[in-house]
Amino acid sequence: MTLASLGPRICIVGPSNSGKSTLAEAIARKCGLEPVHLDRLYHLPHTDWEPRPPDEFIALHDAAIAGERWVMDGNYSLCMPQRFRRATGVILLDISTPLSLLRYLRRTWFERDRRGALEGGRDSVKWAMIHHIAVVTPRNRKSYAEMVDGLDLPRVSLPSASAIRRCYRRWELAR
Repeated sequence: MTLASLGPRICIVGPSNSGKSTLAEAIARKCGLEPVHLDRLYHLPHTDWEPRPPDEFIALHDAAIAGERWVMDGNYSLCMPQRFRRATGVILLDISTPLSLLRYLRRTWFERDRRGALEGGRDSVKWAMIHHIAVVTPRNRKSYAEMVDGLDLPRVSLPSASAIRRCYRRWELAR
């Protein structure tokens, strides 16, 4: 599938630390789309990942999806129905749990200016996030795949880190 066939409003979903934000930024640059990182909408800036009140997040989310040209990364299943109604294409990333954990540790220890980072925030290793990646995310994998398969939208499923790398090459995306 070509990148153009996904249209001007692309959702990228998948496990934590699978590369959603990096891919969103690369697609945004290539296609002239607005990158929208849901982690930044869900969490308050200049905090240690403190969530916003739910109604505030939903309002920010809904304002973002009202735009005509965007690539949005993140899950937040509470808002997936309205996001998918506005989307013109979906990309599902699905890297392994061990790789997600490794990427989480690498980003928290070594990456200070990562794509999609919380404004004014600083990543640090949190047991709650390790639990989320190791325990919660594996259960979500199947539901994400089923959800994406059930959409009547152009979609791309990338089931491994090597499939993601091939996609970058095929679509000529710069990291």
